[in-house]
Amino acid sequence: MKNSFDAIVVGSGISGGYAAMELTKKGLKVLMIERGRTVEHIVDYTTATKNPWEFEHRGKSSLEVLKEYPKTSRVYNKINEFSSHFYTPDAQYPYAEDKRFDWIRGYQLGGKSLIWGRIALRMSDVDFEANAKEGIATDWPIRYKDIQTWYDYVEKFVGVSGNVDKIPHLPDGVFQPPMAFSCVEQHFKEQIKGKKQGINVIHARQTHLTAPTEEQTAIGRASCQYRNMCSRGCPYGAYFSTQSATLPVAKLTNNLSILTNANVKEVVYDEKTQKASGVSVIDSITNEETTYTAKIIFLNASTLGSTQILMNSKSSRFPNGMGNDSGVLGHYLMDHHFGAGAVAEVEGFEDHIEFGRRPNGFYVPRYRNIGSDKRDYLRGFGYEGESKRHKNNDPDAFGADFKNSYTKFGPWKIELSAFAETLPYEDNKVYLSETEKDKWGLPLLVMSAEYKENETKMRVDMKNDAAEMFELAGFKNIKPYDEIRGFGRCIHEMGTARMGHTDKDSVLNKNNQVWGVPNVFVTDGACMTSSSAVNPSLTYMALTARAANFAVEELKKQNL
Repeated sequence: MKNSFDAIVVGSGISGGYAAMELTKKGLKVLMIERGRTVEHIVDYTTATKNPWEFEHRGKSSLEVLKEYPKTSRVYNKINEFSSHFYTPDAQYPYAEDKRFDWIRGYQLGGKSLIWGRIALRMSDVDFEANAKEGIATDWPIRYKDIQTWYDYVEKFVGVSGNVDKIPHLPDGVFQPPMAFSCVEQHFKEQIKGKKQGINVIHARQTHLTAPTEEQTAIGRASCQYRNMCSRGCPYGAYFSTQSATLPVAKLTNNLSILTNANVKEVVYDEKTQKASGVSVIDSITNEETTYTAKIIFLNASTLGSTQILMNSKSSRFPNGMGNDSGVLGHYLMDHHFGAGAVAEVEGFEDHIEFGRRPNGFYVPRYRNIGSDKRDYLRGFGYEGESKRHKNNDPDAFGADFKNSYTKFGPWKIELSAFAETLPYEDNKVYLSETEKDKWGLPLLVMSAEYKENETKMRVDMKNDAAEMFELAGFKNIKPYDEIRGFGRCIHEMGTARMGHTDKDSVLNKNNQVWGVPNVFVTDGACMTSSSAVNPSLTYMALTARAANFAVEELKKQNL
């Protein structure tokens, strides 16, 4: 492989794959660097079509496997025979904790695009303006109008199933037909309508194809098959991933080179040009160190991965990490907080069961601190919901009685689970260890973040509102819950290399360029200035497409 390229993209997940596709389509020779192993579409989805009885432990993980995931397995049930091979073993890639942090990673070609929840929601000016209006952290340097066309652009390619709902603070997008409500969800929507201010029960907006376009079928994608085994990899390409969508397009250009099993040590800074000249890479297998050069560099190694690289990219110009003139690099870490809501039983509908195994549910957009609603906390939350017809599982049954109990359906159950915004706090941070290193000699990342008073106050409504909605709908056996979970578990890490207006308050400018190093871009979750209450991946992709377009235009003008 040659060592010189037009562009280098570090990371191959949702944003890295998108960056590679956009840059190769525009004619640039691109090297995409991935820390983990190669994963080939379909071929390496080794469990995708297996039946439960084909697994030695019927899907459960063995104790030997769990030893490799001492931190991830303490909170995450996907460390099992079905999908653990798509998650990074903590034992091999350690990190340190000042405060507990559950860092759930997917080091492989495709990154976490193979295992994400696929919910695709737009942010609005309610989100982009909140910091400025409330005097929190720093102001976003962009507004919805700056990114709206890029949301459109991304959604057309990705394929988002959803419905036009005309909710101002949750902008509509370019949708394929939504997956239908269950009878219970439709009933809930009808029962709750008008009974609680601002409540909207809408279809989930999710990147599952329901009416593939010609562009999507041309690269081998097909409609969702309603198997609900997405975490094993989708052989049909029905859900959006690097493997199913961006990588095939990038490969067709013949402009893409891929380097796997490669740890990026640092971005190399050229004191003479005052730009980055390339990246230094350590081979994960041989430990050999190589430098690759490029005109522009996109860091998309995940929020904390990109931040770790910037922190380790030290020079006489940037002694505290690349782009860190402001001192905020590593600070203002955010993750959504969740694990609060309610479950209930729904009487009736005994003559109905679910159609297939739909891989999504329904959604209740944020309504707190919207319009005239004012709470004793800032920001708000939305609910992801689902309904299921449960099996009539008799815990006292045995043998033939136990088997027969599984042939009969029990009641319908419904759940609302809140996903909530976390404010950006300076002391929620990550930093490099001065003493501990991994087996490649790279300093370990140290996590130090916690939820605070604003999040604690919000959780009261997150639990109680869900129970109240079920009461208003006439449901039974309502059980509210609040199972507080620490940072990382929501897998929505954001911030630590935020966008801003000047190099005094941020790491990146409005175009996602590192202050002081104009040919380095960061477009993954590290760039986020606030977290909103909506799932962030669609915003990462829109920002990536926007930044890639800007970078190529600047290259043409010889500004980079």
